[in-house]
Amino acid sequence: MIPAAPTRPVAGRPVADLRLHCMDCGTAVAGDTAVGVCPACGGLLDVTLDLPDRIDPAAIGQGLPAAIARSGVWRYRDLLPALPDAAIVSRQEGNTPLYWDDRLSAYAGLTGAFGVKHEGHNPTASFKDRGMTVGVSHARATGASIVACASTGNTSASLASYAAAAGIPALVIIPEGKISGGKLAQTIAYGAKVVQVEGDFDLALTLLRELTTKHDVYLCNSVNPFRLEGQKTIVFELMEQLGWRVPDVIALPGGNLGNTGAFGKALGELLRVGLIDRLPQLAIIQAVGASPFAAYHAGGWTAYAPMAAETIATAIKIGDPASTPRARRSVELTRGLVTTVTDDEIMDAKAAIDRTGIGCEPASAASLAGTRRLVAEGHITADATVVGILTGHVLKDADAVVAYHLGDLDGAARPGSNRPVRIAADLAALERVVDDALHG
Repeated sequence: MIPAAPTRPVAGRPVADLRLHCMDCGTAVAGDTAVGVCPACGGLLDVTLDLPDRIDPAAIGQGLPAAIARSGVWRYRDLLPALPDAAIVSRQEGNTPLYWDDRLSAYAGLTGAFGVKHEGHNPTASFKDRGMTVGVSHARATGASIVACASTGNTSASLASYAAAAGIPALVIIPEGKISGGKLAQTIAYGAKVVQVEGDFDLALTLLRELTTKHDVYLCNSVNPFRLEGQKTIVFELMEQLGWRVPDVIALPGGNLGNTGAFGKALGELLRVGLIDRLPQLAIIQAVGASPFAAYHAGGWTAYAPMAAETIATAIKIGDPASTPRARRSVELTRGLVTTVTDDEIMDAKAAIDRTGIGCEPASAASLAGTRRLVAEGHITADATVVGILTGHVLKDADAVVAYHLGDLDGAARPGSNRPVRIAADLAALERVVDDALHG
């Protein structure tokens, strides 16, 4: 039997002092139980942090227990919710590389520089691990009996892994037939209970949110404000890698918009404690077939309308993003940019990233494709320094890679595709292939 939803917070928890507040109405909400939306108005919640007036960059990560200090999330303890050490579930997430490559700058049309912060180097190969370490740690601290998410893939793999590490049962709801095999394999391997529903991601999330209102099921989607606290550390780590020198633009894919909301909060907090002296622009890139936020922005924030999402970039195939209000706040705070790119533009940009030896899943490449578009349109100056966020590993969607290079997407190989060559078992034939590779 599924546990009934608690009618009041559990007394005596070590997280009793955690506080949240509603973005819409300002209502204060206790943070010592499973959290969803504001009980007064249904608005999204933010974690309220007591930040110091100033943080010395040299002090970051100092004086922490070794297991926590090794995490690229928990080393930023002063900028995160004060969860007890014993509750923290960590797999040494974060610590992801920042790559620079002149070929990517040229592809984007920049004379400045284009770097990529590769979140695919996290334990389950996506940025979701940063949020999940905080979300599952909060679940553990509040005594959650089961954790759950709706997912197009990356969230499910991450939740399953961290729940297994914590020894908490996990429930994952996925849209039937609309998740990559690699991501589904991870979720199954880590032991989560997987439920396929007839419908898209948005319907799966709606169903799960209904479940959590009636039963003691801890929701781990990005509507959970603790998830986003972990995702803030992408920005913290990026800025530290840059010596706290702020790039002109940070470009990132826009799906459920959790990262967009988290990045704005992170930047505001870094500015508040004196770790940065200005804000970069955020550039939010959506696939044309899954672009309700881009339409909302283009209309001057006058009317928001969900859409039936369709894109090859399954990680951002979301037609009704749960973090839209948070994302709007981030764009307004940073005077940000929002644009869309086609699936062809995404896959061509992905091929460019892959050819540098870096690699990424399709949704990640929206950051480069969108930067290229924004530079061409004059919204980003050619001499700018831009950092794109790569959200997932190249093997997260291997089928898309093979289809692109073998021409299965539209029946013909695209320019720059890398088709395998078939030859007879003959040395002369092999020599011709080698000669072509060297001089062709």
